[in-house]
Parts: sequence; C-alpha cells; structure tokens
Amino acid sequence: MNSKIKGLNTICTHVGELEDKQHKGAVSPLYMSTSYAYEDVDVKRYPRYFNTPNQEGLCKKIAALEHAESALIFGSGMAAVSTSLLAFLGAGDHVVLQQTLYGGTYNLINEEFSKYGIEYSFTSGWNAEAFEAEIKANTKVIYIETPSNPLLTITDLEAIAAMAKKHGLITMIDNTFASPVNQNPIDFGIDIVIHSATKYMGGHSDICAGAVASTTENMDRIFQLAKNFGGSLSDYTVWLLERSMKTMGIRVKAQNENALAMAIFLDGLEEVEKVYYPGLPTHIDHDIAKKQMKGYGGMLSFELNEKLDSSKFQKALNLIKPSMSLAGVESTLLSPTQTSHALMSAEVRAEQGISDGLIRFSLGIEEIEDLKKDIQQALNSIK
Repeated sequence: MNSKIKGLNTICTHVGELEDKQHKGAVSPLYMSTSYAYEDVDVKRYPRYFNTPNQEGLCKKIAALEHAESALIFGSGMAAVSTSLLAFLGAGDHVVLQQTLYGGTYNLINEEFSKYGIEYSFTSGWNAEAFEAEIKANTKVIYIETPSNPLLTITDLEAIAAMAKKHGLITMIDNTFASPVNQNPIDFGIDIVIHSATKYMGGHSDICAGAVASTTENMDRIFQLAKNFGGSLSDYTVWLLERSMKTMGIRVKAQNENALAMAIFLDGLEEVEKVYYPGLPTHIDHDIAKKQMKGYGGMLSFELNEKLDSSKFQKALNLIKPSMSLAGVESTLLSPTQTSHALMSAEVRAEQGISDGLIRFSLGIEEIEDLKKDIQQALNSIK
C-alpha cells in the first residue's frame, strides 16, 4: 500500500483494486477463470491457492485495513477460525480460550480438538490474569474475542498481548464484532486477527466469507494448511465482497451511531431489565473499550423484564427483523439460545450469563427514530 494512503474510506475504496487495462473501467474487473497458464508466468495461479487476481486484490485491502503485512480470504468465518488455530496447534499442544466465545467456535473446540490430541482450557473471566492462570508448559496459543458474542464483554488487548509475549505465545482474536473500522488489534500487539467477513465487511446479508490478517510469516504458516483444507472463496463472491467493503467505513459509522442511541433508549425503558453495550458508561468494561476502540460497534444485547415474553416481542416487530446472522444494513435481532449459541449446553450458557430471555440486536442504518418506534409498539402490544 502507498504509505501516503492512510484514510479509512480511501483504503476501503482503493487499496487492492485491480486495474482494467483493456477498457479502463472504474471498478475492478472480475476474473472468473479456474484454470490459468503455468508456463512462462510469474505466478502459477489456482483458486485453492488463494492467488487468483481478485483474491490477491481483496487480501491487500484487508491487510491494509488491519495494519497487517498479509491476509487471506476464506469461504466462511469458521474456516478462518479453524484453519488459523490448527496451523499453530498440533497433538500435545494446549490453547487457552476466552470463556465468552461465539458458539460456533466453542463447538469447534469441544467437538474436534480432542480428535487432534489438542488440549484446551476456557478461562473463568476475560482479563489477562484469567488467561495467565490457565497457561501450561505446552500452551501455544491464546485466543480471545472482543467485543464478545453475545454479551459484548471487552478484553484488554494490550494486557493480553504483553502477557502472551512474556510467555512466548501466539495471540489470536476474533475481531468480527468490532470490524477494522472500530478496532485494530495488531496496533495493540495481537498477532493474528480473524473475521467473519460475512458480517461488517460484507454488510448486506448476502455474502458468506472469512478473513485472517497477520505478518507474512504467520500468514505463510496458515496458508500451508489452508491450501490443503480447501476453504477458498469463489472469485465472484470475492468480487462482491471487495465491492461491499468500499462502503464499510460509512456503514459502520452509521451503525455505531444507531447502536449507541438505541442502547441509551433501551436503558431508559422500564420493560428492559439490562442492556449490554460497551459504549454505555455503565458498562463494566467501558474504560477499556474507550481506550482501544475508535467506535463502540453496531451490536448490543438486552434482556426484557422476566414478565415479558421474548418470543412474542420479536414477532410483534414490524421493521426490525428477527433473523440469524448480523451486521447487515438492515436491523435484525435474535435469541442466542436458539441460534448462535444453541450448540452450547444450557449449563455452559448459564455460566456465561446467556439467559433464555437475552436478545442480541444488530443495528442497521435505518433512521433511529423509526427503530425506536418499532421497539415501543412491539412492547406495547405484548404488555
């Protein structure tokens, strides 16, 4: 990347774009070929090797956004998570993972790691001391998620990175909820940054993808496994994702503003028992979030008064959609116990504080007053 190009929206729009040398079009051309020449060429291109023109261009954009040397784009967020972890862990190794994790990641660890002979520990909390307490002689990786899904806990990136370096460990983060717009973990010493690119990078609820960014050395190690696992992305989807990312900075800024306004609104309703949003001064980790985030994100969670039926409330909404996934331009909400964290046992969910009445809310870019009115009319209709 040209060192003079530093503005977020400039990076989103221009870094990694491919030049249309034939027709001089304003956008990157799409190269759909799955078969490329191998003789007398500088690069032997093959889709599964993550090096088609569109793949390479998009990876440059992601690396620039995360202040990394290199990046890879995957077929899903879980492909990015699993490949990154298994690239640095083998039989006999141990990994320490944050207690508050996305349900899919938790299930990957619980269901698959014992088959590989990999040991693991979940922390009792999410501060550096909780992680350090779980470190063993065979520990290789520290894995965190901040803000976490779905309770928006905040982990101190600088403290985790310093602690891990003291023990010679690799640090990985799921940075999905923050997006590169709001948080750049590499600036705080974290080694490897992972995203479900389905979410804020895609932003329109029509793309499934994952991304990883780090040093060239770390990314080469991840690539060596990735090419064997085959989790690459079709070039048409890569092209769509590159197009979507051009507006990511603008979209996420609007979602940040809506989420903060909605958190304040919900916090003032008698029907709402509790609101989880790091932008609220009352949030337990607000000071840490303020230190390491540029914006507090478009995600929040809340619990209704126990006398109110969460399911009936969701069905009474007219504008906001009860829907799986998150981070689209449209506002959506869901019950984590039925969706994102359904694979966890009820006992584990209870330990993490994920109640049956918890609602995870992804703010879109609609007018905030319209969203507030929809919430209010839904509450009025079920009381």
